[in-house]
Amino acid sequence: MIVGLDMGGTHIDGVIVEDGKIINTVKKPTNRDNLFESIWTTLEELLSGYDKSNIRRINLSTTVSTNAIVEGKTSPVGMIIQSGPGLPTDFLACGDENVFISGYIDHRGTVVKELDLEEVERGLKLFKEKGIESCGVVTKFSTRNPSHELVIKEMAEKDFNPVTMGHSMSGKLNFPRRVYTSYLNSAVYDTFNEFADNIKKSMEREGIDAPLFVLKADGGTMNLSTAEEKPVETILSGPAASFMGINAMLKTDRDALLLDIGGTTTDIFFLADGIPLFEPLGIKIDRYKTLVRAIYSYSIGLGGDSSIKVEDGKLKIGPKREGRPYAFGGPMPTPTDAMIVLDLIEDGDRDKAHKAMDILGKELGLSIEDVAKKVLDTMGGIIKHEVDGLLYEINSHPVYTVEELLYGKEVQPEVINIIGGPAKVLKPILEEKFKLPCHYPENYHIANAVGAALAKTTTEITMVADTARGILSVPELEVYEKISRHYTLDSARDRALQLLEESALSLGAKEDELELEVTEESVFNMVRGFFTSGQNIRIKAQVKPGLIQELRSDRVV
Repeated sequence: MIVGLDMGGTHIDGVIVEDGKIINTVKKPTNRDNLFESIWTTLEELLSGYDKSNIRRINLSTTVSTNAIVEGKTSPVGMIIQSGPGLPTDFLACGDENVFISGYIDHRGTVVKELDLEEVERGLKLFKEKGIESCGVVTKFSTRNPSHELVIKEMAEKDFNPVTMGHSMSGKLNFPRRVYTSYLNSAVYDTFNEFADNIKKSMEREGIDAPLFVLKADGGTMNLSTAEEKPVETILSGPAASFMGINAMLKTDRDALLLDIGGTTTDIFFLADGIPLFEPLGIKIDRYKTLVRAIYSYSIGLGGDSSIKVEDGKLKIGPKREGRPYAFGGPMPTPTDAMIVLDLIEDGDRDKAHKAMDILGKELGLSIEDVAKKVLDTMGGIIKHEVDGLLYEINSHPVYTVEELLYGKEVQPEVINIIGGPAKVLKPILEEKFKLPCHYPENYHIANAVGAALAKTTTEITMVADTARGILSVPELEVYEKISRHYTLDSARDRALQLLEESALSLGAKEDELELEVTEESVFNMVRGFFTSGQNIRIKAQVKPGLIQELRSDRVV
């Protein structure tokens, strides 16, 4: 048995999948004041009557890290940043205290100017005086030579936890993004680890011995111990579960628009020839551009529980959720109330739903039923407007997919695949707005949990082999090896795939689930005077995101 849990802003969903079949599901309200209790009561109900010893793994999608950042509830972080010459530092300041130090390592990894240890000591002392307990350390070319970061970490770790080093976050060279990624990792560390500790204690108490995995933004999973060290990777875990759920339940090889319409937000994704679009550099969250690799997604504040009011004679839906729908005792009218009025769903207090629509109708001069229809039509219009804007932006740039860069490709959706609570209700409205066929799976209401359950373990590495210096580096794995001047691209490719496989297995992957692939490779000759002094070999390789097993017997509508 595989257990999938998806913790959304409105509901937490659970599912048990066995041999590709959904054998049990549960959906419960999310208690934002006690997220752990929400997860545990869902898990308890889901597993009631099932032999817990048969659980092969538990895959969890969680909004803990994302919410901490968006809601400004992160831990204070002191950042030590070595930017080198010629780069302004103002835009790099992201910590609660930022200390910019001298010293410099160049793009080849050669130490040009050594660290000033007294500067570092003064910075650490400042952090302690300010009561800061979390730290980030980033030097400009640490992906080529991490020695300065390693020295600073050794100085800091006796008083600070965590100490996030930039080179361990990503092997990519984008320095500002590496700074922000390191900052966010330390900023959400305490929040995520407290959450993880509660989960582990409760699993022990209930006698569940199954390994626990957490979804990443790239649609893959990592084991809990890795997530505790790199919680920044769990940002946008929720949209990843949405995408994997749609991909598992509604397969297509065409250009497609994918939608997850929940209670609080609508997540938007696209496929190019059936392949998911990817963020080529990394996700942006709040004001921070990161190196966290991710499936392309865009979230808007629109869902079944979005608050509705009338402004300047027009309906305004969202972006905030003020509480439950009016029909369930909430404070404001919502699209869910409109669905109840139109007999599209049977839950809730019908009298209260009618009252909610009546409040809006009096301001607009419309009947209760006409207002309800207008609410749902407006929802469809908002989604259409957002999608049109996103497609214009996507098609103005090269199209990146999880597999390759598609030169000259324009994404033109031929079908809409939709999941989430309002999926069935909005199907005909979206078909009318987009003039495209729209499909939803039979289990559309718990598709996110299915996506979480079936997501494979994934990872990516960036390798640089510098034959002139005789060094091979994979910063994400903190691998730095000596190589000969005669090291070849073939040797580098073989070593990259070997290290990638070892990394994936350490994250909890099973050998029979691995699909290893090289996504980029290049060789540059390095010239000194009139002679070639060596080669610079660069390789990116990944465990391809995908499903642990194919889902069977889920009817498509």
